[in-house]
Amino acid sequence: MIKVAIFGASGYVANELIRLLLNHEKVEISFLFSETYKNKFLHQVHPNFKKLTNIRFLGYDELEKALSCDLVFLASTYNFSLKYVPIFLKKGLKVIDLTPMFRLKNPEYYQTYYKIKHPCPELLEKAVYGLPEINRELIKEAKLVACPGCIATSSIIALYPLIKSRIIKSYPIIIDAKMGSSGSGSRYSQASIYSERANSIRAYKPTNHRHTPEIEEFLSRISKEEIKIALSAHSINIVRGLLATIHCFFENELSIKDLWKIYRSFYSKENFIRIVREEKGIHRFPDPKNLIGSNYCDIGFDIDERNKRIVLLSALDNLTKGAAGNAIQSMNIMFNMDEKEGLKSISPYPI
Repeated sequence: MIKVAIFGASGYVANELIRLLLNHEKVEISFLFSETYKNKFLHQVHPNFKKLTNIRFLGYDELEKALSCDLVFLASTYNFSLKYVPIFLKKGLKVIDLTPMFRLKNPEYYQTYYKIKHPCPELLEKAVYGLPEINRELIKEAKLVACPGCIATSSIIALYPLIKSRIIKSYPIIIDAKMGSSGSGSRYSQASIYSERANSIRAYKPTNHRHTPEIEEFLSRISKEEIKIALSAHSINIVRGLLATIHCFFENELSIKDLWKIYRSFYSKENFIRIVREEKGIHRFPDPKNLIGSNYCDIGFDIDERNKRIVLLSALDNLTKGAAGNAIQSMNIMFNMDEKEGLKSISPYPI
């Protein structure tokens, strides 16, 4: 039995981690840490767990208890991650970090996008980017997995086959991402209250989104050429879900049949990636509504022949495949377990 601890356990991502791990036959949730809710029962903060577990939150003054675990999940603040990841690694624990603090290899990006000087740049190269479908072999040997951001996950999964196949011929690639309210977390802000959020489509980051360097850096490393991304992000009137609409351009002849062949060659054996492109009906292309609570990422595509443009559509649940599900899939790989363990839940429909 793998023993795990979760830090920052009062947030939405942690809720999803707990929900999935409670159904994992080979994992025991040993400790939940939250300074804000120290000593409270889990269900007092996350009501969906009432009668399922009597575990309480511990404060960070009891952090040493986590050292008896095999792995820690960090769904915590940036500062906590930066301070304690090196300590956990030195103590021999495996770490899956859901914060952005170890996703990027170039420490200068942290100055630009997060306004911090990274205190342990020597760990950036050692951290493995937690995309199981692409980095599976590296994750197997990893001590530190840095889970991607949700927009980065959806975008990279969609673009990877085209980048590797050298289909795209001009840059930047345009990404228009639409996100549910849970993507901004459970902390209060004026932008998050119902009267501001409801019935709104808000462009909250038209340029310079923090997931931009993640996507550029990862795709550039695997393609061995510089990839440029232009990303805009919008908050929309749903709670969970993400849809990325991606525009890229080609030169030679390309058909829908060609795209089917490319995506099947890369993803036909992947458990959690589905190609969605139907000729008729209302479910012709990916829709995050059909993915709530599941670890799937759905990819669709179309071709604008007049402009030699490929339109990719990539949908996922930002809390599951975009965060907690990816983390658990990576954990399964790290401990040589079935990748699907704990991740077999099917989305409810309709919702």
